[in-house]
Amino acid sequence: MSLSEEKVLIIEDERASRVAMTDYLRRKKIPVISAVDGAQGLDLLDRDVAVVVTDLKMPKLDGMEVLREVRSRVPQTAVIMVTAYGDIVSAVEAMKLGATDYLTKPVDPDELYIKIRRVCDARALQRENLELRRQLDKKYGFETLLGISPPMIEVFERIRVVAPTDCTVLITGESGTGKELVAQALHQHSLRKDKPFVTICSPTIPDSLVESELFGHAKGAFTGACDDRMGKFAAADGGTLFIDEVAELSSGTQAKLLRVLEDKTFSLVGSSELKEVDIRLIFATNQDLKSLVQEQAFRHDLFYRIDVVTIQMPPLRERPEDIPLLARHFVKEVVRQNDKQEIGMSPAALRRLRQYQWPGNVRELRNCIESTVVLLQKDEITPADLPEEVRESKRRASSRSGFPVGMSIQDLEREAIEKTLRKMGGSRVKAAEILGLSVRTIQRKINEYGLDV
Repeated sequence: MSLSEEKVLIIEDERASRVAMTDYLRRKKIPVISAVDGAQGLDLLDRDVAVVVTDLKMPKLDGMEVLREVRSRVPQTAVIMVTAYGDIVSAVEAMKLGATDYLTKPVDPDELYIKIRRVCDARALQRENLELRRQLDKKYGFETLLGISPPMIEVFERIRVVAPTDCTVLITGESGTGKELVAQALHQHSLRKDKPFVTICSPTIPDSLVESELFGHAKGAFTGACDDRMGKFAAADGGTLFIDEVAELSSGTQAKLLRVLEDKTFSLVGSSELKEVDIRLIFATNQDLKSLVQEQAFRHDLFYRIDVVTIQMPPLRERPEDIPLLARHFVKEVVRQNDKQEIGMSPAALRRLRQYQWPGNVRELRNCIESTVVLLQKDEITPADLPEEVRESKRRASSRSGFPVGMSIQDLEREAIEKTLRKMGGSRVKAAEILGLSVRTIQRKINEYGLDV
C-alpha cells in the first residue's frame, strides 16, 4: 500500500496550524481529515486511519487522553504528538505511553511529512511481515512467531532477508522465546525447503552420546555399537541442521563441528573415513557466547564461524504489546483443541498478563493460557481465573524494594541460583527450569561459586 492510500487524522485546536498541516499533506496527495479538538477527533477515528497527529494541549480532551483512547481502540494506528518547544518532557512521557514520535511547534511541514512517511513505510513492512507470519502459521504452525512489536518486526525482516541465502545463522535469546521456530522459518523459506530439517538439542543427550548423535558411529566404535549408525549430519544432507544450545557442546565436539564448517566433511565415531555433506547449519543458544569465549569455555574459532548472522529473539517482557495478540491466539487454539465453547478475555485480565514479567517467555504464556482455559467454567477469562503468580504480579511489583545497589552481577547471579536451589529443595532440574538455564550450566555455576546446596 502506497503513502497516498494511508489516511491521516489531524487533531489541532489552533485553526492556522490545523489548516497549514492539512493543506500541506493534501498537496502531497495524502488523504487527510481534521478535527478541532480531541472529542471530535475520536469521533472521526476508525481502522482506516494510519496516523493520528494530535496537539498535546487542547480543551475538552488533551493529547494524552487522545493517545490512550487511540491505543485502546485501534492499537495499530500510530500517534505523533505535537508539543510546544519547551514541553519536551511531556512529549517523552507520551512516547513512553505508546506515541510513535513527536513534533515541536511551530511544525515544520517537511518534518511532518518525513515522520508520516516513516510510519507508513513501517506499516507496509509490518503488513508484509505479518503476511509472512500468516503463511508460516498456515502451512507450518509457527503460531509463536506472532507479533506486531518493533523487536518482532525486526525478527521477521531478518528471516525474510536471510532465509533465501545459505549462510550460517546464530539465534540467541532466553529459553521459551521460540528460537527453534525461527530456525524452522529460515529453512522453510530457503532453497532447501524441500530437503530435510533436522534438529538436535545437546543438553537432552548424555555427553558420551552427543558425537554419535551428530556424526553417527561405525560398527564396533564402542560397546553396544553393533552396526553403522547414521547421525544428524547425514540425515540432514541437502537440507538444514539446527543445533540447539550449542554452548553445551564439549570441547571435543566443538573441534569436530569446526571441521564440518570449514570443509563440509565429517567422519563417523570410530572411523577415519571422511564423508562429504551439503547442509546449512543454524545454531541457537540462551547463553552469551562472547563471554564464554573470554572464559575459554567455548572455542573462539568456532564462535566466529557460527556468528555470521545473528537473530536475537526478544524476551516477552520486552514486547508487551504482543501479549494480548498471543494470548487471544492461544485461547482460540486451546478452545479448538479441547472442543470448548468460544471464550473471551476481559481487559483487566489482558492488563494483568501484560504486567507479569514472563520468565518462561512465550512458552510460559502458552502454558498459562492452556491451564486457564481447561479449568474455566464460564465464557470469559478474568484476573481471578489466572494462575496466582500472574494474578499477584501487580502487587509484587509495587512492593518490590528495588535493585540492591553495590552488588556485582556475579553476586546477583550467585544469590539467584542459591536461593532458587534452596527453594526447590536442591533440585538442579527445577532450578534450571525456573532460571531458564540448562542443568549442565546450573551444575557448573554450583562448582564455580562453591555453593553448598
